[in-house]
Amino acid sequence: MLVLASTSRYRRELLNRLGLKFDVARPDVDETPLAGERPLDQAERLAEAKAHAVGKRFRQAWVIGSDQVAELHGQALGQPGGFEQAAVQLAAASGRRVQFHTAVCLYRHSDRQTLRFCDLTLVQFRTLSNAEIERYLHAEQPYDCAGSFKAEGLGICLFEAIESRDPTALIGLPLIALARELRQVGFTLP
Repeated sequence: MLVLASTSRYRRELLNRLGLKFDVARPDVDETPLAGERPLDQAERLAEAKAHAVGKRFRQAWVIGSDQVAELHGQALGQPGGFEQAAVQLAAASGRRVQFHTAVCLYRHSDRQTLRFCDLTLVQFRTLSNAEIERYLHAEQPYDCAGSFKAEGLGICLFEAIESRDPTALIGLPLIALARELRQVGFTLP
């Protein structure tokens, strides 16, 4: 049995690509950053916390916990939640390189088996005018996305370049590494 510890529609759509049957469960984890916590550490901590929280309810299942934290100049950029904060984030990212840490924890509670990995994606933003930012935000409303954009949608127009080993990581779940780890624990994938 496989369970995705996330209510993110983006992660659910990505996991569907692997053709595996899975359940979805809300992890109910406090995602507040810890004082002084680095963005990478935050992503890893939350991915594991989500997997463990759901693993307690699905003791025999393999549980996938994932979290993504965007980082600009050492500071985490969370989900903006609304237009104003999204505009601030995109203005700060304009002309700069933003790091996206996408952490995954694959966990089975019954025997405490844990596999962890993290993908780093680098996004170079174009220099964006206030008018471009406003047009983009009104068009796509990416208020539930770390960094205030949807790379799988119109947000791709905001970039000069993306550097990544796995294009799905930027959307929220690195499928190349996840498929490798799922095969390792016994799931059949091509």
